[in-house]
Amino acid sequence: MLRRDFLKALGCVPLICAAPNLAIAASPTGEYRNLLILIEFKGGNDGLNMVIPYADDNYYALRPRIAIPRDQVVQLDERTGLHPALQPMLPLWQAGEVAVVQGVGYPDPNLSHFRAIEIWDTASASNEYLEQGWLSRTFAQFPPPQGFAAEGVSIGSADLGPLAGGARAIVLNNADQFAREAKLADDAPIQRSNAALAHILKVENDVQHAASHLDGHYAFKTEFPKTAFGNAIHTAAEVIANQSGVAVVRISMNGFDTHTNQQPTQARLLKEFAEGVVALKASLTELNRWDTSMLMTYSEFGRRPQDNAGNGTDHGTAAPHFIIGGMVKGGLYGKPPALQQLENSNLTYGVDFRSLYSTVHQKWWRLPASSIPGGHFTNLNIIRT
Repeated sequence: MLRRDFLKALGCVPLICAAPNLAIAASPTGEYRNLLILIEFKGGNDGLNMVIPYADDNYYALRPRIAIPRDQVVQLDERTGLHPALQPMLPLWQAGEVAVVQGVGYPDPNLSHFRAIEIWDTASASNEYLEQGWLSRTFAQFPPPQGFAAEGVSIGSADLGPLAGGARAIVLNNADQFAREAKLADDAPIQRSNAALAHILKVENDVQHAASHLDGHYAFKTEFPKTAFGNAIHTAAEVIANQSGVAVVRISMNGFDTHTNQQPTQARLLKEFAEGVVALKASLTELNRWDTSMLMTYSEFGRRPQDNAGNGTDHGTAAPHFIIGGMVKGGLYGKPPALQQLENSNLTYGVDFRSLYSTVHQKWWRLPASSIPGGHFTNLNIIRT
Protein backbone atom coordinates (compact mmCIF):
# COMPACT_ATOMS: atom_id res chain seq x y z
CA MET A 1 0.00 0.00 0.00
CA LEU A 2 1.30 3.47 -0.89
CA ARG A 3 1.61 5.96 1.94
CA ARG A 4 -0.93 8.26 0.35
CA ASP A 5 -3.35 5.33 0.34
CA PHE A 6 -2.58 4.67 4.01
CA LEU A 7 -3.31 8.26 4.92
CA LYS A 8 -6.43 8.29 2.77
CA ALA A 9 -7.65 5.06 4.36
CA LEU A 10 -7.25 6.53 7.82
CA GLY A 11 -8.69 9.85 6.65
CA CYS A 12 -5.77 11.50 8.48
CA VAL A 13 -7.76 10.54 11.54
CA PRO A 14 -5.58 8.58 14.01
CA LEU A 15 -3.01 11.38 14.12
CA ILE A 16 -4.12 14.66 12.61
CA CYS A 17 -1.82 15.07 9.67
CA ALA A 18 -2.08 18.80 9.05
CA ALA A 19 -0.36 19.83 12.27
CA PRO A 20 2.55 22.06 11.22
CA ASN A 21 4.86 21.00 14.03
CA LEU A 22 4.48 17.68 15.78
CA ALA A 23 7.49 18.03 18.06
CA ILE A 24 7.01 18.72 21.76
CA ALA A 25 9.30 20.13 24.41
CA ALA A 26 11.73 17.99 26.33
CA SER A 27 10.31 18.75 29.77
CA PRO A 28 6.82 19.27 31.17
CA THR A 29 5.71 22.73 32.24
CA GLY A 30 2.41 21.84 33.88
CA GLU A 31 0.95 19.21 36.19
CA TYR A 32 -0.16 17.09 33.23
CA ARG A 33 -0.39 13.91 35.23
CA ASN A 34 -3.67 15.49 36.26
CA LEU A 35 -5.84 14.20 33.43
CA LEU A 36 -8.66 16.27 31.94
CA ILE A 37 -11.59 14.30 30.50
CA LEU A 38 -13.93 16.42 28.37
CA ILE A 39 -17.43 15.17 27.60
CA GLU A 40 -19.10 17.02 24.73
CA PHE A 41 -22.88 17.02 24.47
CA LYS A 42 -23.14 17.60 20.72
CA GLY A 43 -26.17 19.50 19.51
CA GLY A 44 -26.89 21.76 22.47
CA ASN A 45 -28.07 20.03 25.63
CA ASP A 46 -31.21 21.20 27.43
CA GLY A 47 -29.83 22.24 30.80
CA LEU A 48 -33.18 23.08 32.37
CA ASN A 49 -34.34 19.47 32.13
CA MET A 50 -30.93 18.18 33.23
CA VAL A 51 -30.47 20.34 36.33
CA ILE A 52 -34.01 21.23 37.27
CA PRO A 53 -35.24 24.25 39.29
CA TYR A 54 -38.16 22.15 40.49
CA ALA A 55 -39.23 24.61 43.20
CA ASP A 56 -39.72 27.43 40.66
CA ASP A 57 -43.31 27.56 39.37
CA ASN A 58 -42.04 29.41 36.29
CA TYR A 59 -40.30 26.22 35.18
CA TYR A 60 -43.59 24.36 34.90
CA ALA A 61 -45.40 27.35 33.38
CA LEU A 62 -42.79 27.68 30.62
CA ARG A 63 -42.76 23.93 29.89
CA PRO A 64 -46.30 22.54 29.99
CA ARG A 65 -45.35 19.72 27.58
CA ILE A 66 -41.89 18.56 28.69
CA ALA A 67 -41.26 19.63 32.30
CA ILE A 68 -40.06 16.83 34.56
CA PRO A 69 -42.73 16.16 37.23
CA ARG A 70 -41.63 17.29 40.65
CA ASP A 71 -42.03 13.83 42.18
CA GLN A 72 -39.60 12.37 39.61
CA VAL A 73 -36.79 14.86 40.18
CA VAL A 74 -33.64 13.56 41.92
CA GLN A 75 -33.41 16.26 44.58
CA LEU A 76 -30.05 17.84 45.35
CA ASP A 77 -31.45 20.46 47.73
CA GLU A 78 -34.76 22.17 48.42
CA ARG A 79 -34.78 23.97 45.05
CA THR A 80 -32.60 22.09 42.58
CA GLY A 81 -32.56 18.51 41.32
CA LEU A 82 -31.42 16.23 38.52
CA HIS A 83 -33.23 14.54 35.67
CA PRO A 84 -34.35 11.09 36.89
CA ALA A 85 -32.13 9.44 34.27
CA LEU A 86 -29.13 10.79 36.20
CA GLN A 87 -30.04 8.76 39.31
CA PRO A 88 -26.91 6.54 38.92
CA MET A 89 -24.78 9.63 39.63
CA LEU A 90 -26.43 10.36 42.99
CA PRO A 91 -23.83 8.41 45.02
CA LEU A 92 -21.09 10.55 43.45
CA TRP A 93 -23.01 13.68 44.45
CA GLN A 94 -23.45 12.36 47.97
CA ALA A 95 -19.71 11.65 48.12
CA GLY A 96 -19.00 15.29 47.25
CA GLU A 97 -17.45 14.47 43.88
CA VAL A 98 -19.88 16.29 41.57
CA ALA A 99 -19.85 20.05 41.07
CA VAL A 100 -22.83 21.50 39.20
CA VAL A 101 -21.89 24.83 37.63
CA GLN A 102 -25.10 26.66 36.71
CA GLY A 103 -25.62 29.48 34.24
CA VAL A 104 -22.54 28.89 32.07
CA GLY A 105 -22.41 31.06 28.95
CA TYR A 106 -20.80 34.21 27.52
CA PRO A 107 -21.71 37.72 26.31
CA ASP A 108 -23.61 38.11 23.00
CA PRO A 109 -24.27 34.38 22.57
CA ASN A 110 -24.45 32.82 19.13
CA LEU A 111 -27.23 30.29 18.41
CA SER A 112 -25.68 28.68 15.32
CA HIS A 113 -24.36 25.17 15.96
CA PHE A 114 -21.22 25.71 13.88
CA ARG A 115 -20.26 29.11 15.24
CA ALA A 116 -21.29 28.42 18.84
CA ILE A 117 -19.13 25.30 19.18
CA GLU A 118 -16.29 27.15 17.46
CA ILE A 119 -16.49 29.77 20.21
CA TRP A 120 -16.35 27.10 22.92
CA ASP A 121 -13.54 25.18 21.18
CA THR A 122 -11.34 28.22 20.68
CA ALA A 123 -12.22 30.13 23.88
CA SER A 124 -12.96 33.15 21.73
CA ALA A 125 -15.32 36.06 22.19
CA SER A 126 -18.48 35.94 20.11
CA ASN A 127 -17.02 38.45 17.63
CA GLU A 128 -13.54 36.92 17.56
CA TYR A 129 -12.42 34.27 15.08
CA LEU A 130 -9.52 32.02 16.03
CA GLU A 131 -8.12 29.01 14.19
CA GLN A 132 -6.53 27.08 17.06
CA GLY A 133 -8.41 25.27 19.77
CA TRP A 134 -7.88 26.46 23.33
CA LEU A 135 -6.02 23.29 24.23
CA SER A 136 -3.76 23.55 21.18
CA ARG A 137 -2.79 27.06 22.26
CA THR A 138 -2.21 25.84 25.79
CA PHE A 139 0.06 23.00 24.68
CA ALA A 140 1.97 25.23 22.26
CA GLN A 141 2.86 27.49 25.18
CA PHE A 142 3.24 24.80 27.84
CA PRO A 143 3.90 21.41 26.18
CA PRO A 144 3.15 18.13 27.97
CA PRO A 145 6.12 15.79 28.52
CA GLN A 146 7.94 14.48 25.48
CA GLY A 147 7.32 10.90 26.55
CA PHE A 148 3.53 11.24 26.36
CA ALA A 149 2.00 9.19 23.56
CA ALA A 150 -0.09 12.20 22.58
CA GLU A 151 -1.19 15.51 23.98
CA GLY A 152 -4.82 14.58 23.52
CA VAL A 153 -7.08 11.74 22.37
CA SER A 154 -10.52 12.36 20.89
CA ILE A 155 -13.13 9.60 20.90
CA GLY A 156 -16.52 9.57 19.19
CA SER A 157 -15.97 12.42 16.74
CA ALA A 158 -13.90 12.93 13.61
CA ASP A 159 -13.12 16.54 14.57
CA LEU A 160 -10.63 17.57 17.21
CA GLY A 161 -12.57 20.46 18.69
CA PRO A 162 -10.40 22.20 21.31
CA LEU A 163 -7.39 20.15 20.17
CA ALA A 164 -7.56 21.41 16.58
CA GLY A 165 -4.94 23.56 14.94
CA GLY A 166 -1.65 22.12 16.11
CA ALA A 167 -1.93 19.77 19.08
CA ARG A 168 -0.35 16.34 18.76
CA ALA A 169 -3.75 14.70 18.94
CA ILE A 170 -5.19 11.33 18.03
CA VAL A 171 -8.72 10.44 16.96
CA LEU A 172 -9.71 6.84 17.52
CA ASN A 173 -12.69 4.57 17.99
CA ASN A 174 -10.91 1.92 20.02
CA ALA A 175 -7.30 1.38 20.98
CA ASP A 176 -6.85 -2.03 19.32
CA GLN A 177 -8.26 -0.79 16.00
CA PHE A 178 -5.90 2.17 16.06
CA ALA A 179 -2.92 -0.11 16.71
CA ARG A 180 -3.90 -2.37 13.79
CA GLU A 181 -4.39 0.53 11.40
CA ALA A 182 -1.13 2.14 12.41
CA LYS A 183 0.77 -0.95 11.25
CA LEU A 184 -0.08 0.14 7.71
CA ALA A 185 2.65 2.72 8.17
CA ASP A 186 5.23 -0.08 7.89
CA ASP A 187 5.15 -0.28 4.09
CA ALA A 188 7.68 0.61 1.39
CA PRO A 189 10.20 3.41 1.96
CA ILE A 190 9.74 6.90 0.56
CA GLN A 191 12.16 9.56 -0.64
CA ARG A 192 13.34 11.39 2.43
CA SER A 193 14.80 14.17 0.29
CA ASN A 194 11.26 15.27 -0.57
CA ALA A 195 10.13 17.67 2.17
CA ALA A 196 6.44 16.89 1.77
CA LEU A 197 7.01 13.15 1.85
CA ALA A 198 9.41 13.52 4.75
CA HIS A 199 6.62 15.23 6.67
CA ILE A 200 4.32 12.30 5.93
CA LEU A 201 7.01 9.95 7.22
CA LYS A 202 7.22 12.02 10.40
CA VAL A 203 3.46 11.72 10.79
CA GLU A 204 3.65 7.96 10.30
CA ASN A 205 6.39 7.63 12.89
CA ASP A 206 4.27 9.54 15.38
CA VAL A 207 1.29 7.32 14.55
CA GLN A 208 3.39 4.23 15.22
CA HIS A 209 4.75 5.70 18.45
CA ALA A 210 1.27 6.47 19.70
CA ALA A 211 -0.04 3.06 18.65
CA SER A 212 2.72 1.28 20.53
CA HIS A 213 1.46 2.89 23.72
CA LEU A 214 -2.28 2.89 23.16
CA ASP A 215 -3.12 -0.75 22.52
CA GLY A 216 -5.95 -1.90 24.77
CA HIS A 217 -5.10 -5.01 26.76
CA TYR A 218 -5.94 -4.11 30.34
CA ALA A 219 -8.26 -6.64 31.98
CA PHE A 220 -10.73 -4.41 33.79
CA LYS A 221 -12.99 -5.79 36.49
CA THR A 222 -15.34 -2.90 35.74
CA GLU A 223 -18.34 -3.75 33.58
CA PHE A 224 -18.82 -1.07 30.94
CA PRO A 225 -22.32 -0.28 29.66
CA LYS A 226 -23.21 -1.78 26.27
CA THR A 227 -23.95 1.61 24.75
CA ALA A 228 -22.09 3.92 22.39
CA PHE A 229 -21.01 6.08 25.30
CA GLY A 230 -20.13 3.03 27.39
CA ASN A 231 -17.88 1.80 24.58
CA ALA A 232 -16.24 5.23 24.40
CA ILE A 233 -15.64 5.18 28.16
CA HIS A 234 -14.07 1.73 27.82
CA THR A 235 -11.75 3.01 25.08
CA ALA A 236 -10.81 6.01 27.20
CA ALA A 237 -10.09 3.76 30.17
CA GLU A 238 -7.84 1.56 28.01
CA VAL A 239 -5.86 4.58 26.87
CA ILE A 240 -5.41 5.71 30.47
CA ALA A 241 -4.57 2.18 31.66
CA ASN A 242 -1.50 1.97 29.45
CA GLN A 243 0.04 4.84 31.41
CA SER A 244 1.51 6.14 28.18
CA GLY A 245 0.62 9.65 29.13
CA VAL A 246 -2.01 11.92 27.65
CA ALA A 247 -3.08 15.27 29.02
CA VAL A 248 -6.64 15.24 27.66
CA VAL A 249 -9.23 12.66 26.65
CA ARG A 250 -12.25 14.08 24.86
CA ILE A 251 -15.42 12.04 24.33
CA SER A 252 -18.29 13.25 22.16
CA MET A 253 -21.93 12.22 22.63
CA ASN A 254 -24.25 12.95 19.70
CA GLY A 255 -27.98 13.62 19.59
CA PHE A 256 -28.69 16.55 21.91
CA ASP A 257 -30.33 18.80 19.29
CA THR A 258 -33.82 18.02 20.60
CA HIS A 259 -36.19 20.23 18.61
CA THR A 260 -38.86 17.52 18.69
CA ASN A 261 -39.80 14.65 20.99
CA GLN A 262 -37.19 15.68 23.51
CA GLN A 263 -38.22 13.68 26.56
CA PRO A 264 -37.32 10.14 25.45
CA THR A 265 -34.22 11.26 23.55
CA GLN A 266 -32.70 13.25 26.36
CA ALA A 267 -33.66 10.63 28.94
CA ARG A 268 -31.80 7.97 26.95
CA LEU A 269 -28.72 10.14 26.48
CA LEU A 270 -28.54 11.25 30.10
CA LYS A 271 -28.95 7.65 31.30
CA GLU A 272 -26.06 6.61 29.04
CA PHE A 273 -24.00 9.49 30.38
CA ALA A 274 -24.72 8.69 34.04
CA GLU A 275 -24.02 4.99 33.66
CA GLY A 276 -20.86 5.79 31.73
CA VAL A 277 -19.62 8.16 34.43
CA VAL A 278 -20.18 5.49 37.09
CA ALA A 279 -18.16 3.00 35.00
CA LEU A 280 -15.49 5.61 34.42
CA LYS A 281 -15.08 6.16 38.15
CA ALA A 282 -14.91 2.41 38.76
CA SER A 283 -12.27 1.88 36.06
CA LEU A 284 -10.18 4.87 37.14
CA THR A 285 -10.37 3.67 40.73
CA GLU A 286 -8.98 0.32 39.55
CA LEU A 287 -6.11 2.23 37.96
CA ASN A 288 -5.60 4.43 41.02
CA ARG A 289 -6.31 7.44 38.78
CA TRP A 290 -9.61 8.74 40.17
CA ASP A 291 -7.92 11.44 42.24
CA THR A 292 -5.78 12.54 39.29
CA SER A 293 -8.65 12.73 36.79
CA MET A 294 -11.28 15.42 36.35
CA LEU A 295 -14.30 15.20 34.03
CA MET A 296 -15.90 18.33 32.60
CA THR A 297 -18.96 18.54 30.32
CA TYR A 298 -19.57 21.15 27.65
CA SER A 299 -22.00 21.87 24.81
CA GLU A 300 -22.34 24.60 22.22
CA PHE A 301 -25.37 26.10 23.96
CA GLY A 302 -28.39 25.29 26.10
CA ARG A 303 -32.04 25.35 25.01
CA ARG A 304 -34.79 27.91 25.36
CA PRO A 305 -36.77 27.91 28.61
CA GLN A 306 -40.05 27.56 26.67
CA ASP A 307 -40.92 24.22 25.12
CA ASN A 308 -42.22 24.22 21.54
CA ALA A 309 -45.18 22.68 19.73
CA GLY A 310 -43.06 19.67 18.77
CA ASN A 311 -42.57 18.63 22.40
CA GLY A 312 -38.99 19.84 22.18
CA THR A 313 -36.87 22.93 22.70
CA ASP A 314 -35.06 25.32 20.38
CA HIS A 315 -31.55 26.75 20.54
CA GLY A 316 -30.88 28.73 23.69
CA THR A 317 -28.05 30.22 25.69
CA ALA A 318 -26.80 29.57 29.23
CA ALA A 319 -26.81 26.06 30.71
CA PRO A 320 -25.35 24.06 33.62
CA HIS A 321 -22.33 21.79 33.34
CA PHE A 322 -20.80 19.06 35.47
CA ILE A 323 -17.28 18.86 36.85
CA ILE A 324 -16.65 15.46 38.42
CA GLY A 325 -13.67 13.78 40.07
CA GLY A 326 -12.01 12.54 43.22
CA MET A 327 -10.46 15.95 43.93
CA VAL A 328 -13.59 17.96 43.07
CA LYS A 329 -15.41 19.93 45.76
CA GLY A 330 -18.96 18.87 45.13
CA GLY A 331 -21.91 21.23 45.31
CA LEU A 332 -23.90 23.84 43.41
CA TYR A 333 -21.97 26.74 41.88
CA GLY A 334 -22.74 29.64 39.60
CA LYS A 335 -26.05 31.35 38.86
CA PRO A 336 -29.36 29.46 39.13
CA PRO A 337 -31.69 30.06 36.16
CA ALA A 338 -33.64 33.31 36.56
CA LEU A 339 -36.79 32.22 34.75
CA GLN A 340 -38.63 35.40 35.65
CA GLN A 341 -35.90 37.60 34.10
CA LEU A 342 -35.37 36.28 30.58
CA GLU A 343 -33.62 38.29 27.87
CA ASN A 344 -35.01 37.79 24.36
CA SER A 345 -36.81 34.70 25.72
CA ASN A 346 -33.51 33.21 26.82
CA LEU A 347 -31.57 32.69 30.04
CA THR A 348 -28.85 35.08 31.11
CA TYR A 349 -25.44 33.68 32.01
CA GLY A 350 -23.65 34.04 35.33
CA VAL A 351 -20.38 32.14 34.72
CA ASP A 352 -18.27 32.76 31.62
CA PHE A 353 -17.36 29.40 30.09
CA ARG A 354 -13.74 30.52 29.98
CA SER A 355 -13.76 30.47 33.78
CA LEU A 356 -13.97 26.69 33.46
CA TYR A 357 -10.86 26.73 31.26
CA SER A 358 -9.10 29.12 33.62
CA THR A 359 -9.81 26.73 36.49
CA VAL A 360 -8.32 23.85 34.49
CA HIS A 361 -5.22 25.95 33.75
CA GLN A 362 -4.47 27.35 37.17
CA LYS A 363 -6.03 24.94 39.63
CA TRP A 364 -5.77 21.59 37.84
CA TRP A 365 -2.64 21.90 35.68
CA ARG A 366 -1.00 24.65 37.80
CA LEU A 367 -0.17 26.84 34.83
CA PRO A 368 0.39 30.60 35.14
CA ALA A 369 -2.63 32.89 35.14
CA SER A 370 -1.25 34.74 32.11
CA SER A 371 -1.61 31.58 30.01
CA ILE A 372 -5.41 31.50 30.00
CA PRO A 373 -6.73 31.48 26.42
CA GLY A 374 -9.01 34.45 25.90
CA GLY A 375 -7.82 36.62 28.78
CA HIS A 376 -8.29 36.64 32.56
CA PHE A 377 -11.35 34.99 34.07
CA THR A 378 -12.43 34.16 37.60
CA ASN A 379 -11.44 30.70 38.78
CA LEU A 380 -13.98 28.38 40.36
CA ASN A 381 -13.18 27.11 43.85
CA ILE A 382 -14.06 23.52 42.98
CA ILE A 383 -10.77 21.64 43.41
CA ARG A 384 -9.51 20.31 46.71
CA THR A 385 -5.98 21.24 47.72
